[in-house]
Amino acid sequence: MSAQIEAIPQKQCGSACSSCNTSQLTRLGIKAGGWDYVVALMGNPNTGKSTIFNALTGLRQHVGNWPGKTVVRAEGAFNYRERKYKLVDLPGTYSLLSTSVDEEVARDFVLFGQPDVTIVVTDATRLESNLGLVMQVLEITDRVVIALNLIDEARRHGLAVDERALARDLGVPVVPMAARRGEGLTDLLGAVDDIAQGAYPTRPRRLKYADAPLEAAVETLASQLIDVFPKLPNARWVALRLLEGDESIIKAVGDGTLGQLDRVNTFADRLVGLEAAK
Repeated sequence: MSAQIEAIPQKQCGSACSSCNTSQLTRLGIKAGGWDYVVALMGNPNTGKSTIFNALTGLRQHVGNWPGKTVVRAEGAFNYRERKYKLVDLPGTYSLLSTSVDEEVARDFVLFGQPDVTIVVTDATRLESNLGLVMQVLEITDRVVIALNLIDEARRHGLAVDERALARDLGVPVVPMAARRGEGLTDLLGAVDDIAQGAYPTRPRRLKYADAPLEAAVETLASQLIDVFPKLPNARWVALRLLEGDESIIKAVGDGTLGQLDRVNTFADRLVGLEAAK
C-alpha cells in the first residue's frame, strides 16, 4: 500500500552555487506515468540515496511494497531537458549476491528490469567499501552513473578523491556530490541524461579471469543459458552466479522463473501492470 505523499520545499542555494542550477529540472512527485526513461537508484545503506531521490522528485518518498515482497520501495518522477524520467529507489544493499530479500529485489530490477540508467550512490568517506557493489553492478550493465556523495564530509576529514581518475578506471561517469546541500545535482542530471541518450560512451571495468578453465566454464554455461532463455539480458552474469552456487538463481532456472522474467518486456512494466490491477 502507498503511504501519504508530502512535497518538500526546494532549497535555495544562492547565486554562488552554480552546481545547484536546476532550471531544467521539473520535480513531478509521484506522476510517473508515461515516462521516457526508467532510472534505478541504488547503493549501500546510509549513502544518501533518499536525499538524492527527494531532491530529484520533490517528495519525501513515495513508499510501497514490491509485488510479492515485504521490501519497501520508493518511486517518483522528474522532467529534465523535456524528457520524463521515472526514478525507482531500490533497497539499500551491500551486494547483489542475493543473500537477502533486499539484495534479490535490487539485483532482479537491474538484471531483468534493464533500467535505462542505474545511479549507484557511494559514500566518498568510505569509497573502498562501496566499490564492491559498484563492480557488481558494472558486471550487469554499462549504463551506470556513480554519484560520489558526501564529498563535503570527505573534504572535512582531509580526504581527496580524484573523480576523473576514478571515472577513467571504472569506465563510467563519476559525479562528486553533497546532496544535502544540493551540490552536484545538475551534474548528476546531465550525466544521467547523457547515458540515457547514448551520448556518453561507457567502457565499464569488468573482472577478467586468468583461470582458463573457469572462463571456458562461464562461456559454455552462458551459451547454454541463451539457448534455453534467448531473451536473457546478461547470460554471463547469471552463469557466474550459478557457478558460485547462488540458490535463488539456481531455483529460478530450475522452476522456470528465469524464463518468465525474460519474457517480460521490462521488470518496470511488470510493476506497472501489477499496480494497475490493484
